[in-house]
Amino acid sequence: MIDPLLLTTAAVSTFNGTQGLTNATGFFFERGRRLFFITSRHVVIDEPSGHRPDRIEIEIHIDLNNLAKSTQFSIPLYRDSKALWRQGVDAAGQIDVAVIEIDRKALPKSPAIRAFTPKQLVDPGKHVVIGTDLVVVGFPLGFHDTLHHLPVARQAGLASSFGLRFQGHGYFLTDARTHRGTSGAPVVMRVEKGWAAKDLPWALLGVHSSRLDVSRDLKLDEALGLNCAWYADILLTLTEG
Repeated sequence: MIDPLLLTTAAVSTFNGTQGLTNATGFFFERGRRLFFITSRHVVIDEPSGHRPDRIEIEIHIDLNNLAKSTQFSIPLYRDSKALWRQGVDAAGQIDVAVIEIDRKALPKSPAIRAFTPKQLVDPGKHVVIGTDLVVVGFPLGFHDTLHHLPVARQAGLASSFGLRFQGHGYFLTDARTHRGTSGAPVVMRVEKGWAAKDLPWALLGVHSSRLDVSRDLKLDEALGLNCAWYADILLTLTEG
């Protein structure tokens, strides 16, 4: 009875040792037999703010018939002082996406998770109509269904031309109300049967990064309500090899 989209996404907590730092969002991506966890790069490291966790924890369901059952799964970010995540760079600089491979053998027995696959990635060359209805699935300010450990979905609209790098950067814009904690959330749209997996009929367009704003009069002008979403096709590059 549950939409499988909700099982693609997990709450993220960052830690430095035992000290809790921040909360965010991430999702699962499967390529062949390999399983990856995707989030924003600034969740695992953010040089300007000095944010440098050494591990993250994600919440995983362990019983599909009883979603109240879940467990925390710890993922180290470093081994021998070397980063275990992968990140991308393009002509405009750092891409705010991080990919961490998960050892399936380390997962709880029969984890109740779903993962996007390369088949569900939307090529930037594909025409997506401006204003198209999108969904951002995540944990805004950490808010979620605490009984069933499920994220919430926020409605969004495509706010810039899909496939066109906004201001030369590798992202497009969404029009949505978002909050801290949503970083790393999948940005998806519902698709017709046959285009994506029949049991997960959602196409993955991007990875939500942050809100975008301009200099404005804080008393007279409201926030733009626009957000950056990095094109999801970067996942093909970051999961190669």
